Amino acid sequence: MTPKSDSAPSLSAPSPAAPSPAVSASDAHRDELLQSVVDVARAIFGAAAGSVLLLDEEADELVFRAVSGEGQEFLVGRRFPAGRGIAGWVATSGEPMVVDDLADDPSFDRSLAESTEYVPDSLMAAPLISESRVLGVLEVLDASPQARSSVRELDLLAMFARQAAAALRVITPEPVAAAPAARPLEGTEREDALRLLGSLEQVLRGTA
Repeated sequence: MTPKSDSAPSLSAPSPAAPSPAVSASDAHRDELLQSVVDVARAIFGAAAGSVLLLDEEADELVFRAVSGEGQEFLVGRRFPAGRGIAGWVATSGEPMVVDDLADDPSFDRSLAESTEYVPDSLMAAPLISESRVLGVLEVLDASPQARSSVRELDLLAMFARQAAAALRVITPEPVAAAPAARPLEGTEREDALRLLGSLEQVLRGTA
């Protein structure tokens, strides 16, 4: 399979602005959680790549906050318009989506994908939803055929995304993508969030 991708004609580079120490600590805890989420999701579904994109409501953009597999060296921090591609559709609709053949799907934005330097053949995506609010999108690209062959597998991804969003809310109770000066996660709260993720991983591995 030739390297491909799923992003906008021009992905914006990460902002060079230096955050305050408090925001940096909060962001570090958030990014640690999100990286765990995407690493576990990629392993569960046998995917070539996975990513978590958070919604920046003020800019109306989706931002790569964690990437596993293809693109992980350079995609974090990149952003693209929130209405583009399948990730944009999932963020807007709040519904999960699976596409086995992206070449024939009109929702797939190939030029957007090519700008990420990896164009997948298939894709599964689910919204990160907490308290009826879409925080972002969890994607797995080129999952193993058996992992994307049924509604049950898409339900598993959606459940994983919901629990990840709940854990994310524990870490960042303020609007996530706007990155306000939120307090750093305290010890017991951080442990609770990571314990939730660990429990979810065990449940999913037991039912996959």
